[in-house]
Amino acid sequence: MKKSDANYKYYLDILKKELVPAMGCTEPIAIAYASALAKKVLDDDIIKVDVFASGNIIKNVKSVVVPNTNGKKGILVAAAIGICGGNADKKLEVIADVKKEDILKMETFLEYTEMNLHRIQSGCTLEITVEVTGIKHCATVHIRNTHANVVLVTKDNQILYQKEDIVQMEEGYSLHLKDIYDFAMSVDVNDVKETLQRQIDYNYAIAKEGLDKGYGANISNILLHTYGDSIEIKARALAAAGSDARMSGCELPVIINSGSGNQGITASMPVYAYAMELNSSEEQLYRALVISNLTTLYQKQFIGRLSAYCGAVSAGAGAGAGITYLLGGDYEHICHTLVNALAITSGILCDGAKPSCAAKISSAVDAGIIGYAMFKEGKQFYSGEGIVGNSIEHTMKGIGQIARDGMKECDDEIIRLMINS
Repeated sequence: MKKSDANYKYYLDILKKELVPAMGCTEPIAIAYASALAKKVLDDDIIKVDVFASGNIIKNVKSVVVPNTNGKKGILVAAAIGICGGNADKKLEVIADVKKEDILKMETFLEYTEMNLHRIQSGCTLEITVEVTGIKHCATVHIRNTHANVVLVTKDNQILYQKEDIVQMEEGYSLHLKDIYDFAMSVDVNDVKETLQRQIDYNYAIAKEGLDKGYGANISNILLHTYGDSIEIKARALAAAGSDARMSGCELPVIINSGSGNQGITASMPVYAYAMELNSSEEQLYRALVISNLTTLYQKQFIGRLSAYCGAVSAGAGAGAGITYLLGGDYEHICHTLVNALAITSGILCDGAKPSCAAKISSAVDAGIIGYAMFKEGKQFYSGEGIVGNSIEHTMKGIGQIARDGMKECDDEIIRLMINS
C-alpha cells in the first residue's frame, strides 16, 4: 500500500482517532465528561441533576471504581465528580486533575443535591444525556454512539450545538483484514510511531502498577504464582494487571481501543511482552501493534462497541494476530489465528466493567496465543463447526449477528439482573 493510496490515510487516521488517552473506565468517564460540559454551559448553581443512560452504560458503570473519588462507584458519583472537579476541555481525561478540595465538594454535592438516574431504551447501546437544573437556568448534554461524541447541547431549551448524525445508531468503519495487513506491512513507521509509542508507554505504566500493587482480583500475580513466568503467562498477566488496576480506580491514564481501556490494554500489552521476549526490533513491534489494534477494530465493526459480547474477546484475538506476525506468521496465519481464537472464546458474556474483566482478558489472550499455535501445528477449526465460517469474513459476519441480534435479549436480562441486585 502506497502513501498516496486513499486507504493509507484512512487507516492512519483511524489509528490516531481511536488510540487516545482516557482516565478510568470509559463509561463513567463519559458521564463525568457530559456532566462537566453541562455544568460549564449552565453557569449557575446546580440544584438538581438527571442522568439518562442506556442499559449498557449502566451495566459498565455499576461495579467499577471512579478514579479520584476516594474509591466510590456508580453513575451518580461519576456525574458528581465531573460537575465538582471536571475539566470538560480534556474530554476523556476530564477528571485527571481533580484536587482534594474537589473530592470534598463532590461528597457534599452527593449528600445535598437531588440526583436521579433514568434508563434510556432507544435501541442505541451507547447513549447518555445529562440534564442539570440551576436556580435560574437549565442545561442538557447528549452523548451518543462513542464516548466523547457530543451530539446535542442546550441551555434553557435553546440549542447551542447539534450534530446532524443525532439519530444515527452507531458510527462504523469499513475495514478489511487484507487491507489492514497490507497497511501494516507497508506503513512508514514514522507515521505511527508517536501514536503507538504513547500506547506502549501509558498502558505499560498502568500494567506495571497493577503488577506491583495487586489491585482488584490480582489476576496477574495469581497467574504468575500459579503457572510460572513463561512468555505465554507473562503476556496474559501484563494485560490482566492493567485491567485490574483501572477497574479498581487507579488514576493512571490508558490508551483506549474501540472506546475501551481494557481493549486498548489487551490489544497492546501481550504484543509488547512478546516483542520484548523475542528481542523484536522497534519497527517489528510497531507493525505488530498496527495489526493488533486495527484487527480489534475490524472485529468491532461487526459486533458494535457495547453489547453482551465481551470486548476482551476481540482484543485478545487481535493481540493473537499481532503476536502471530512477531512469530513469523503472514496474512494466512493471521486469518486462521483469528478464526481459531474466536471459535474458543466467542461465548464470553459482558456483564459490565469490574475486576473479573481481568480474568476474561487473560482467557481471551490465551485463546489468541492458542489460535496461532494450532495453525502452526497444522490444526484448525473448520467451516461448519459451530460458528466457524468458510473465511474470516464469513465467521465475523456470523459473530456480528450473534452479538448484535442473538444476544440482545441476553443483554437485556444481564442488565435487569444487575440493576435489581
